[in-house]
Amino acid sequence: MRDFLKMMRQYASPYKGHLVGSVVLNMLSAIFNIFSFAVVVPLLDILFKVNESVYQFVPWDAQMDFKEKAVNNLYYYVSAFATTHGAANALFLLAGIMILFTALKTSCYFGSNAIMIPISTGIVKEIRCRIYNKVLGLPIGFFTEERKGDIIARITGDVSEVENSIVASLSMLIKDPILILIYFGFLAWLSPEMMIFTIIFAPAFVWIMGVIGKQLKRSSLEAQALWSDTMSQVDETLGGLRVIKAFNAEGTMRRRFQDVTDRMRRKVARVSIRQATAHPVSEFLGTVMIMIVLCVGGIMIIGGKSLIGSGKFIDASTFIYFLIILYSVIEPIKELSRATYSVRKGLASMERINKILEAENPIQDPANPLEMKDFRKSIRLEDVSFSYDGSRQILDHVSLEIPRGKMIAIVGESGAGKSTLVDLIPRFWDVTGGRITLDGKDIRDLAVKDLRALMGNVNQEPILFNDTIYNNIAFGVEGATEEQVVAAAKIANAHEFIMEKEGGYQCNIGDRGSKLSGGQRQRLSIARAILKNPPILILDEATASLDTESERLVQDALDRLMTTRTTIAIAHRLSTIRHADEIVVMHEGRIVERGRHEELIALGGYYKKLNDMQAL
Repeated sequence: MRDFLKMMRQYASPYKGHLVGSVVLNMLSAIFNIFSFAVVVPLLDILFKVNESVYQFVPWDAQMDFKEKAVNNLYYYVSAFATTHGAANALFLLAGIMILFTALKTSCYFGSNAIMIPISTGIVKEIRCRIYNKVLGLPIGFFTEERKGDIIARITGDVSEVENSIVASLSMLIKDPILILIYFGFLAWLSPEMMIFTIIFAPAFVWIMGVIGKQLKRSSLEAQALWSDTMSQVDETLGGLRVIKAFNAEGTMRRRFQDVTDRMRRKVARVSIRQATAHPVSEFLGTVMIMIVLCVGGIMIIGGKSLIGSGKFIDASTFIYFLIILYSVIEPIKELSRATYSVRKGLASMERINKILEAENPIQDPANPLEMKDFRKSIRLEDVSFSYDGSRQILDHVSLEIPRGKMIAIVGESGAGKSTLVDLIPRFWDVTGGRITLDGKDIRDLAVKDLRALMGNVNQEPILFNDTIYNNIAFGVEGATEEQVVAAAKIANAHEFIMEKEGGYQCNIGDRGSKLSGGQRQRLSIARAILKNPPILILDEATASLDTESERLVQDALDRLMTTRTTIAIAHRLSTIRHADEIVVMHEGRIVERGRHEELIALGGYYKKLNDMQAL
């Protein structure tokens, strides 16, 4: 329950007024319920002649026990009304009073539930927003260790489980303890002797329910993990559908999916069976408790005295009232046990959600970031080293200067550290040794937002969104005008094919730009970078996956984009970087050669080997 209270402090604090209102309304509901059943006593005692006593009015300031005084005067008013207006009219009056108090009780009950709706919907919205914002804020390194399907499962399945279990139980978790406390308090006031016998069995009741629900959280955690496996496989299947079909692997994937869903079915069934025991067990235990109280109370009434002390026991009609209120306690106890089971189940999902929410982000802004609004001199890598896991060095003491306005190309075999090097400049990762500076300022002393505002990226696989062409080009540029978007598309050689699409710039390009060819997607990506107009441009094998015609159009767009900008280009096709101001050749995390194309060919080293292999 400590984890539940922690969650409530985090998410329910803005709704303190609603919580107070719910508490007040639930208290009133319990009080009105007690009063609605209180008319049963005079009905039995006076109207149905269970009690033949004659009552006289006792002044309210008389020296007498308040409970006895209140009961006496209630009986006096009812018997006087029955004598004056007849027993039938007294019966109608008491029935009307019971209806009135029941209406008040149900109104308060409805109000207490209605006032909880903004809390439940607000908590779910807040959890989803926090997860999404955290996902946006976490470094890329976090997602290399987590499956995308698992993260989607936490945002969807786990949040839904929290909504269905914890949030749906909030009203019961507030209402039921209040009802139980008020009812038990009233029972203690009504008959302390009977209350003693009642509370003897309450701890056993709670202990048995706790034993049943002990393993529920762990089983729910395992079930949600299997749900993540299911979502991950769906994501892999959608992403690799072309390969699955090409290799006739539908049967293999089908068996894998059936296996994981079958394991999840068995686990969910076990959780559901355990949760389903809450209601019948609580009802059985409640009935046992009432029967014990009934037997003990019946013996006392028959004997005419209490089994505790020498005083007289309560009369039969009051004892029936006691049993009615005691039975009223059973329902909130059953609901509370169900809510407790649901909370245990939901906390398992909350634990998985917190793995994202509480993940540490090593890429942080400094306490007092240096101001950096423009790039004027150079980017310097000073003795930079980097390792993903702390053991294997990906970059090993790399030093490099990239002057403003120059184009620097980085080449080398796969795994040489090219992409890692350029990922360090916008701080997608932080160096593990040395430092990187812009105009002499360590990039770790700058605000991340200011640093990345100076840079534009064009990647090998263009990242586009399921939106219009216009919004994809204008992505990340606030206040972009239609004229600016069109101008950027023209520079990127994209305007012509855009106008051929139905709807032009308002054409939706589908999931990840699926309605476009590879060259068209890349030109939109370049148009986006042109519109941003950054002083530093990072190209990560921007033409590697294109056919000859698309490469020509994209390269022409890139040439226009690189004009007057500082460009760092990772190149697979050496023909695209022949005119670079400097070519840096990397091998096993080190810079092994550097110079212009002709100079490196003349050296006859790594670069010449790469060039000769591509020439073949």
